[in-house]
Amino acid sequence: MFTGIVNGLGTVVELDPGAAPGVARLVVDAHGIADDLPAGGSMAVNGVCLTSIADPARPGLFVAELMGETMDRTSLGRVAPGDAVNLERCMPADGRLDGHVVQGHVDGAGRVLSITPQGGWTTLRVGVPARLGPQIAEKGAIAVDGVSLTVTAVGAPDDGDGWFEVGLIPSTLTGTRLGRLREGELVNIETDVLAKYVSRLMAFASGPDESCAGNRT
Repeated sequence: MFTGIVNGLGTVVELDPGAAPGVARLVVDAHGIADDLPAGGSMAVNGVCLTSIADPARPGLFVAELMGETMDRTSLGRVAPGDAVNLERCMPADGRLDGHVVQGHVDGAGRVLSITPQGGWTTLRVGVPARLGPQIAEKGAIAVDGVSLTVTAVGAPDDGDGWFEVGLIPSTLTGTRLGRLREGELVNIETDVLAKYVSRLMAFASGPDESCAGNRT
């Protein structure tokens, strides 16, 4: 589990899309963050929970394998050497939950619609697939490229593909890759885990009740 409080920025060293059949290999320079991360340890890269396949001969580098689902659902398949990525180590059991509960299970990619400076801070508007709209609420929590943020505005249900806005304070702009975003760029979106379960329960609630199906006489 993660909190959405980014530990620092890493730099993409390599993305090998043909490392194995249907598998890509991502290498990130994560010196100072992944130095003691063992093989099998977890790291969120732009909000995507990945498993380390650490190479002792390359200390300070975070190496992970990306399966097709990760490549299809997130923006990691589009990174290139030199790109900055947000990095967060998983939270220890006795750690402080400073952000919100983030699983590192990205729900889909959103697209930056606008970046509006507001003096010392910035409003970021992101478009999302229509299926994610019901899971995003004003003043609710959301993770954008792994950064825990509070939703400040949302689109109406009839807006088609939905959108939401967040406010970015100066430390977020300088300490994460969100300060380097450009309009049209893709970002990874993870909605609040409670919203996902409520949405799923509501989908079943409208269907037939089969709870007693096995007891019919």
